[in-house]
Amino acid sequence: MSTATEARPKRQAHSDTVRNWKAPIGFGIGALVAVLVFAVGSPAQTAVFRISDDSDRFRLADVVLPATAVGWFTAVALTLLAVYAFLQVRNGRKLNKWIPIIYGVLFMIGFLTWVVGSANTPSISLSGLIAGSVTLAIPLIFGSLSGVLCERVGVVNIAIEGQLLSGAFAAAVAASISGNAYVGLIAAAFAGTLVSLVLAVFSIKYFVNQIIVGVVLNVLVSGLTGFLASTLLSRDPAVFNSPPSLPDISIPLLSELPIIGAILFKQSIVGYLMYVAVIVIYIGLFHTKWGLRVRAVGEHPQAADTMGIKVNSTRFWNVLLGGAVAGFGGAFFTLVSVSAFSRDMTAGAGYIALAALIFGRWNPIGAFFAALLFGFFTNLQYVLSIVGTSVPSQFMAMLPYIVTILAVAGLVGRSRPPAASGTPYMKE
Repeated sequence: MSTATEARPKRQAHSDTVRNWKAPIGFGIGALVAVLVFAVGSPAQTAVFRISDDSDRFRLADVVLPATAVGWFTAVALTLLAVYAFLQVRNGRKLNKWIPIIYGVLFMIGFLTWVVGSANTPSISLSGLIAGSVTLAIPLIFGSLSGVLCERVGVVNIAIEGQLLSGAFAAAVAASISGNAYVGLIAAAFAGTLVSLVLAVFSIKYFVNQIIVGVVLNVLVSGLTGFLASTLLSRDPAVFNSPPSLPDISIPLLSELPIIGAILFKQSIVGYLMYVAVIVIYIGLFHTKWGLRVRAVGEHPQAADTMGIKVNSTRFWNVLLGGAVAGFGGAFFTLVSVSAFSRDMTAGAGYIALAALIFGRWNPIGAFFAALLFGFFTNLQYVLSIVGTSVPSQFMAMLPYIVTILAVAGLVGRSRPPAASGTPYMKE
């Protein structure tokens, strides 16, 4: 009798286990797409991925993949992973965090092989594709790092778009007047900090809703820079809107390595600062006393206050730091990408950075790779338009947004922001 009584709670606890079916459903949909598109609809050609370019000192052989064989392989592998995820969830077990990563890599291999094999010229430069992706992701990475610094301390930074745009404008004007691109880079950081100052004052000191302040700042900066561009800059572009470009700095020998050479060792100063910012912010947040205080303020400000941490002061300075980081990202548009400022040239990059921040789970490393995903698909549509693929470019442009929506919806795991994010702290 006692044995039956003891067994009943165990069975009851097992039956009450909350099962999250998002991952199995998502995996199943992806596997079905792979079967219908990558396998059944595979082209008869082979896809050629060039690892090395002519400028590389060390040349590696091209990777040649038969589209049909790869299509069926990835379709079968993705189907097996979907079944595995279904069984794990049905048995009440937690899905290993590496399963979504393996699934994503296999899906990407199948997708790239299918789309390149379908092109008129079924050959692309893999090193060029990756290097271009990193370049396009630079402002997104700076923007997402700005969001990390703000949200880790409890302030929602919707104003990333405004910070990037103000940085781009200030960089163009300052570099044009001074004739020095590095002066423009400093001005960009100052402009981003100025936007953050307004955000900090209203949201931290006067307790105004952080999201509303961020949206208003984005509209304000867009209108102000647009007005100045159509009046001041257009009146005399040679003086106010002809900034010099930041040159690429190549490290001898290392810049000539296949794939990683152009990514790591042949960048402008903004590109190198991006890598430094990711590493420094990650180490600072998770391996220093400062980072511990910042995370304490973002998770439980009242407890942090009782430990002697000045909550609002910590939030204030972190928001300013985040603005300076975003300003560097804005300088990329006018000092690296295009040597001129144009109205709303950031084109929503701040909102994409915000999505990358959530996708990356408020972690500098995660935000870095999430931003790279956007840069990869953005660059992929440009590359595929050159080789003449039959896939519509509009579909390629939608892919990063679709992937992010699925990820934020929980198909790759739950994302939990800092507990006090968006909540003003009023000391009692």
